[in-house]
Amino acid sequence: MSQKVGRDNSKVYRLVLTGGPCGGKTTGQARLCTFFENLGWKVYRVPETASILLGGGIKWHDLTQEEVLGFQDNLIKTMMQVENTFFDLASNCRRNCLVICDRGIMDGSAYLKPEDWKKLKEKNNWNEVDLRDSRYNLVVHMVSAAIGAEDFYRLDNNSTRTEGIEIARELDKLTAQAWVGHPYYDVIDNSTDFERKVVRMIAAVCNRLGIEAGDRLSLDSKKRKFLVNKMMDDSDSFQLKINGAHGLTDEKGISVVNSYPQFQDFIVVHDYLVTPNHHMQARIRRRGQNVRWDVEKHCWDLETDNRYQVCAVSKGKDTKNSPIFIYGTDADFSNWTYTHTTRRPEINKESPELRMQISAREYRLLLVQKDVNHYTIYKKRRCFLWKNQYFQMDIYEEPCHPRCRGLIILETYTTLLDKDLELPGFLEIIKEITNDGNYSMYKLSKKDSDEVNRVPPSPRTDGVPETITDGVV
Repeated sequence: MSQKVGRDNSKVYRLVLTGGPCGGKTTGQARLCTFFENLGWKVYRVPETASILLGGGIKWHDLTQEEVLGFQDNLIKTMMQVENTFFDLASNCRRNCLVICDRGIMDGSAYLKPEDWKKLKEKNNWNEVDLRDSRYNLVVHMVSAAIGAEDFYRLDNNSTRTEGIEIARELDKLTAQAWVGHPYYDVIDNSTDFERKVVRMIAAVCNRLGIEAGDRLSLDSKKRKFLVNKMMDDSDSFQLKINGAHGLTDEKGISVVNSYPQFQDFIVVHDYLVTPNHHMQARIRRRGQNVRWDVEKHCWDLETDNRYQVCAVSKGKDTKNSPIFIYGTDADFSNWTYTHTTRRPEINKESPELRMQISAREYRLLLVQKDVNHYTIYKKRRCFLWKNQYFQMDIYEEPCHPRCRGLIILETYTTLLDKDLELPGFLEIIKEITNDGNYSMYKLSKKDSDEVNRVPPSPRTDGVPETITDGVV
């Protein structure tokens, strides 16, 4: 497949994630983003232009036929400009880059009569081959829950969604048909449960890209978790960091590449939110990379954003209260992503977990709803490959409940059972905890009854700094 090439011959891959109403696009995009970030890719997410415009008060039934045509014309032109902005950014990225478009240009044609679509093409000198085939590397259509998973079709998780189930089915067919002809087109139906549907979508993308994901994306794979006693040579006692193409170094700059596989480190902060009833769970997460280690406070500087704050020095001018922000390369500053996850009550023995990428502003607003019955969870997440198996290791950090102090949990997705799975030899594994509910993050964060009304001292900042901007991902 033809791919764009960025700086330093890095890959730039343009993906359209489309589908009918309530097809799992939002959750799928969040999961896909996390998966590729764990592989070391830069991921850009192009927002859905239609949702932005419709969220501004536009109602279809208020528009005349001429106004609908004009709206679709402007919508597509806006979508092109927004996409081009992200495509340009990706072309200058030094890392492999995945651009996920929440719907693409051809989705607009699904909401027009054939003769109206023809008018727009003639007016703007558009060519369908360019709009559909040449613009994107891959199109993935997530089939609406209205077709084959009717019990899960909902309207309450999207403020701009108003379609009844019959209309949703029709829109799904029209949207799917709009992309027929693209040389790389995958349709993900509802023949499996929702979790496997998302896994099949990620597997389809990896397959097109030629990425070997191993057991992690097998339909029979399951998550297995293990309790780790310590890392090799107590390496968790000093701070390892990514050092570009030169491998891994400790805080003194000494290479450890020969004793530890290459990895990607992330700082992860989880907060549980108040929910309407105990059958639901909701949480928000910030996940950052290249986060500065504060030597004096002996913790991660969670207020690091995408800019260095430096002191301004100027003759005869007091600039102490006027910091200057400068921008660096990908390796110079922290990158944060924000996710909102909800787990709904069980339906047909399935409890769907829905994930949504959110902005820093939305994260800050949701943080107000933090559940005081739970601790904030701070983790360093280390992602690495070992003998063709993908692992994630969560290293819990303070402040936390005493039960989490020194806690290290290793997890992987695999089809292998029991002792058939070979675990990393440089880790001291205590036992498997896959089915032990005491090690769920929900229970690990739960405060004891006597702690709920007590205000614990906080040696670090929980909130989002004002310097974080929505454009930083």
